[in-house]
Amino acid sequence: MVTADLLRAHLLTSRLAGVVGTTREESLRSYRLFAARDPRVLIGLDPVGEWGEREVLALMADRCGVAADPGRASGPEVIDPERTLAALDACAGRLAEAARRRVPVLLGTGHPHRLLGFYAVLADALSAAGCEILTPAQGRCVDITTRFGLRTATLDYVRGVGLVRGATAQRPGGEPGAHTHSPLPVRAALAAAAEAGGPLPGLVIGDHGWICGAGQLGFESVGPADVNDPAPFVGQAEGAVSVVVPVDDGARSDYYLPLTRYVLNRACLSQ
Repeated sequence: MVTADLLRAHLLTSRLAGVVGTTREESLRSYRLFAARDPRVLIGLDPVGEWGEREVLALMADRCGVAADPGRASGPEVIDPERTLAALDACAGRLAEAARRRVPVLLGTGHPHRLLGFYAVLADALSAAGCEILTPAQGRCVDITTRFGLRTATLDYVRGVGLVRGATAQRPGGEPGAHTHSPLPVRAALAAAAEAGGPLPGLVIGDHGWICGAGQLGFESVGPADVNDPAPFVGQAEGAVSVVVPVDDGARSDYYLPLTRYVLNRACLSQ
C-alpha cells in the first residue's frame, strides 16, 4: 500500500513535486501566452474570465504552490506536494464515484511516452469495476497544427488510452505515439461517440487537450498538469474541469506508478 507519507517522499525524491524540472522561465512564458489567449496554451479551453498574467500567476501559486512574486523570473519551479496529495485524493473520489455508478470512461494523453502507463492501470481498474472503457474514432485522421505546420495524425488507443500517431507511426496498437497538446483528438473521439449514438463518457481522464477539450464541452474531466500548463487550472477555477493534479509531467514513466496505486487505493479500486 502506498500511504500519503510514502507518496509524499516519492514525490520529492523523484522531483514530481517539490523542486521540479520545469523552469520559472517556462512557467512565466506560458502565463504570458495564456493571458494573450494563444491557442497553443489554451489547449481547448475558452476562458470566461479576464485572466491577465498576474491573475494566472496568483492562481498557479494557489493551486500549485509556485512563487507568487512576479519578480522571481528564473530558476527551478516548485510544486507543493501537499497540493498534489490533496488533488490526488479528490481525483480518487471522482474515480470511486464513476466506479460506483459504472459510467463509461474515456482516457487519453498527449504525453504517451511519460503517462501511458499511469492511465492504463486506471483503465484496467475501472474496467474491472464495471465501467466501459471507450475507444471511439479509432483510426480516424486528425489534422493538427504544429510548429512545423499542419500535420495529419491518427487517433489510436493503447491499453484503453487514447493517443495520436504521426504519419510515420508504427502499427496501430503498438508502442506509444506522438506528443501533443491539441484538443482535436478528444473532440474527434467525442464527436464519433455522439455520431454513433453513444455511449458518451461520464468521466474523461487525461491531460493537456484531452482534459481541457472535454471539460470545455461539458464532460466531467480529471487529470494531471504541470505548472507551465495553466489552462487546466483555469478550467478548474471556472468550473469546466473537475480536478487537476499539479505534478511535473516530464519525468520517467515509472515514477508515476506510485501515484496510480495511491489513487486506486484511496478509491477502493486496488486490484
